[in-house]
This record gives sequence, C-alpha cells and structure tokens, in this order.
Amino acid sequence: LVFGAILVFISVAFFSCSDQKESYELNIPDWFPKPEIPADNPLTTKKVKLGKQLFFDARLSSNFSLSCASCHLPAYAFSDTVAFSSGVHERSGERNSPTLVNVAYKPHFFKDGGIESLELQALAPIDHPSEMDISTTTIVDRLRKDSLYQQSFKEVFNSGVTMRGITYALAAYQRTLIYGNSKYDRVVHEKSASFSDLEKRGQNLFNSDSLNCSKCHSGIFFTDYSFQNNGLKANYADSGRAKVTSDPDDAGKFVVPTLRNVEVTGPYMYDGSLKSLSQVVDHYASGGSDHRNKSSLIDGFSLSDNDKKALIAFLKTLTDKEFQQNPNQ
Repeated sequence: LVFGAILVFISVAFFSCSDQKESYELNIPDWFPKPEIPADNPLTTKKVKLGKQLFFDARLSSNFSLSCASCHLPAYAFSDTVAFSSGVHERSGERNSPTLVNVAYKPHFFKDGGIESLELQALAPIDHPSEMDISTTTIVDRLRKDSLYQQSFKEVFNSGVTMRGITYALAAYQRTLIYGNSKYDRVVHEKSASFSDLEKRGQNLFNSDSLNCSKCHSGIFFTDYSFQNNGLKANYADSGRAKVTSDPDDAGKFVVPTLRNVEVTGPYMYDGSLKSLSQVVDHYASGGSDHRNKSSLIDGFSLSDNDKKALIAFLKTLTDKEFQQNPNQ
C-alpha cells in the first residue's frame, strides 16, 4: 500500500510538473489586466503553436487561396490595408477587417458584437461565402490527411483532428497577440520617455470635453467596447448592432474600436470609407450626418491646422514598436 501510494504521488507530481511546463506564459505589460482564459481552453505552448500554424494555413479556405493572416496582416497590427478584404475567388468582404491585437480582452466579436466567444469567432469567416467559403467537414478532412497535424492534435487535445480543436487552437494563438509597447506606454506607464510638445498638446485635445474622444476611446485599450452610431451615414445599408438585436434603436451602431495602433490599421470605420486619420478627424469635427441614433457626443468642433496636426501626432504615439512602418520614427 505504501509503495502504491508512492507511485500515485510520483505520478501526480510528474503530470503536475509536466502540465506546468506545458503551460504558455503570456507576455503581459505590468499595466495591463490579466485576460480571462476559458477554463476549457487553457493556454499551452503546443496549443499556441498549433493555432499559429492554422492561422497561416490556406487549407482553411475552399480554394486554398487565403488564410486568416491574409486579412489580418501581422505587419499592420493584424488588420488589413484595404476597405474590404478579398475572400475566395476575389469576392469582396462586407466590413473592414479589424485589428486582432489585444483581442484576448474583447468581450464580444465582430463590429456588431454578434459573437461573444473567441472559440466561436473563427466559424463565421470560415463559413461565409465572401470569405473562406468552406465547410467544417472539408477542413477537418483536409487536415486529417496531414500526419503532422494528426500528431499535433493528438499531443494537444488527445484526439484526432476536430473542428472544435481547430477553433480552440486558433483562439489560443490569438490570445497571445498582446502588445503594449508604444511610445504612449513608455511615457505614461513606464515613465521612460516623454511626449514632444506637439504630442502633449494632442493628448490634451484628445482628453478635452470639447472633442469628446476619450468618452468612448477610454481605458487601457482606448475603447469602452460600447456600440455607438457616430454619424458616419444618414442611411446605413448595414444596420450594425441591429442585425443582432433586431432593435431599431441599434441601427447604425458599431463597436467602438481600439485606437491602439490606429496609425497602421487604416482605412477606418466599419466600411473602410475614411482613408486617413486626417479624414477621421474631419468627420468628427463636422459633427457627422444626421441619423436618429447618432450619439449625442458627436456634435462637431473646430480645430486649427496646428491642433489637428497635434491630435494626429498623439494618436501616432499609440503605435507599438513592432508595427511602426518607419523604425526610426
């Protein structure tokens, strides 16, 4: 009995150490909160590696022409550079591809908040005819023919290739895309740098009551994740949040996007209709179009050319080092 107890103890200790060794440690800035990780999808090194491999695998599209990374370009903070990304057979998407940076913290997904789980998020673009346009059965059949994937799924999930495993691995990888290495972070949180006079002036404008930027673009991630109609259009062909709620009071409302890395995630708005930060500032300064659901915070303001330059300079301090297109800036 004593020998058996020792064996049990050794076995438990071995697997506990093994599990601990396998766990993936997120690189989280000290000023970021810890993201919530679902109990049924803990992060492990091998799972994250598998998810990354899947993220860049074009076998997840019907004609082998694109992967997740085709519309979420790593160099541009995992966003795209066009208004609508091209899906299979060059079919145009319906909304602008958002950044995936810090997606681990998002409470809901898509611009209308229609999905509340990162594990479920991948199913929508996979199935969508204008995106990857492929059945889950076909994906699983393809990957089951790959001996390396077979081995990876066995090691990670103790099973063969399954769609659940695919989406869970993709979610695990995306949760590692945590970045907080911008000039703003170095100035405000690390106290290791300082804003220029122009950037400081822009920060004051951003936080001012006259511009109202920080009312919605608040907190660590410069978004309160609320749904707002910002007066982009007088009439919306895409009803936004109302597609989910069927509430006419939600028509034209879309989730407030993060402003982190906004310098490299254009074009802007849910439809990519504004090509530059200058156009974005001009839109808000104008007060936007009339719409019954337009936020009361959008009422217009006046900016001199120098103030506009300062505001944009501050917004550019939110760009992480990893995504700066000019490393010397």
